[in-house]
Amino acid sequence: MTKKIHSIENLKKIIEKHKANKKKIVLCHGVFDLLHIGHIRHFNEAKNLGDILIVTVTPDQYVNKGPNRPVFPLATRMESLAALKAIDYVAGNNLNSATKLIKTLKPNIYCKGKDYKNYDKDFTGEIKKEALAVKSIGGRILHTKTELFSSSKIINETNLNLSNEQKTL
Repeated sequence: MTKKIHSIENLKKIIEKHKANKKKIVLCHGVFDLLHIGHIRHFNEAKNLGDILIVTVTPDQYVNKGPNRPVFPLATRMESLAALKAIDYVAGNNLNSATKLIKTLKPNIYCKGKDYKNYDKDFTGEIKKEALAVKSIGGRILHTKTELFSSSKIINETNLNLSNEQKTL
């Protein structure tokens, strides 16, 4: 399982070898803090778009999902992802956005969930920058069609059902 986890630099070399063998590379990027069925379905659908599925993960210091987030540190999140059959390689992104990562790894396809399809709802502007980065390397951005789930929503709703005493355990 840990053979799936690589540095970005090493992953770049691995991708170049796969591309030399005419393999189609799919990249997914995100926080993936509380792994759930929505993520698993997203990865399975993304894997079907190409030959090699790479998942890169936002580092802890750049996770802006609310207090006490991420719940799991980067190493744990990467280990969880590496355990999934659909995922071929996992790496932590050492930057605050995926734009430079896309230009470094040069995937054929950059895959996001359908909740990232509407750029008008992108208050940070990052999704549009990612799409432009994909276009600049000759890749395509595709959106999976799987049902939406939200780690943040799961955490927030679950937390609302706990007493103050339970929240401190």
